[in-house]
Amino acid sequence: MTMLGIIFSLITLPYSAEALEPVISRETIEFHYGKHLQTYVDNLNKLVAGTEFEAMPLEEIVCKSQGGIFNNAGQILNHNLYFLQFRPYSNDQSPMPNDKLPIMKAIIRDFGSFDAFKAEFEQKGTTLFGSGWVWLSADKEGKLVITQETNAGNPVTKGLRPLLTMDVWEHAYYIDYRNRRAAHLQALWQIINWDEINRRYTN
Repeated sequence: MTMLGIIFSLITLPYSAEALEPVISRETIEFHYGKHLQTYVDNLNKLVAGTEFEAMPLEEIVCKSQGGIFNNAGQILNHNLYFLQFRPYSNDQSPMPNDKLPIMKAIIRDFGSFDAFKAEFEQKGTTLFGSGWVWLSADKEGKLVITQETNAGNPVTKGLRPLLTMDVWEHAYYIDYRNRRAAHLQALWQIINWDEINRRYTN
C-alpha cells in the first residue's frame, strides 16, 4: 500500500498477471486485482477525504472505522495481504514451508502437523457462510490461530497479526472454479510464498 498524503493507491504485484496459472488465471487477476481492488481504493480515497481517517495508516483505519470506510479499508488491507502472499506457479515447488522456517515449527507446535493445519484451514474456508475470508494469524504470544472473518473483516480488529489468508468471496474464484470453493482453496497451497508468510510471522 502506497500512501501519498491522503491518497491510497493500488499495490504493484510482484509477479505478472499470468504467473499464477493454472491456479489463478490471468482473467481472474485482471478482474479481482485490476477492477475489484481498484474500486475499493477509489472508494476509500473519496470516503476519507476531510475526515479524521485521512492521515491514518490503513490498519488503524480498519480498527477504528465503521460502515463504508471500514468496508473499503478492510477490503484493501485484506486484498493486499492476499495478493502479496503468492509466488509464481511452478511444478517443482513444495506447497509446504521449509521445515527449518519458524512458521513451520509454529504450525507443528500449534496444530500437530502441517496436514492437520491445512485440513482445518480448508474446512473453515469451505464452511464460512456467504462472503468473507479465512485467516491464519498470530496472537501477542506468537500462538497461531485460524479465524473466519465475514465480508471485509480482518483479524487486526481482534488484536491478532494476520499472516495468511484465502478469499472466499465468489469473485475470487468463480471465473476459474465456478462454485467449487473447496477446489479453489485446495489449489491455492501451490502458490503460497512461505518465505513471505514467515517474514510476517517473525517481524
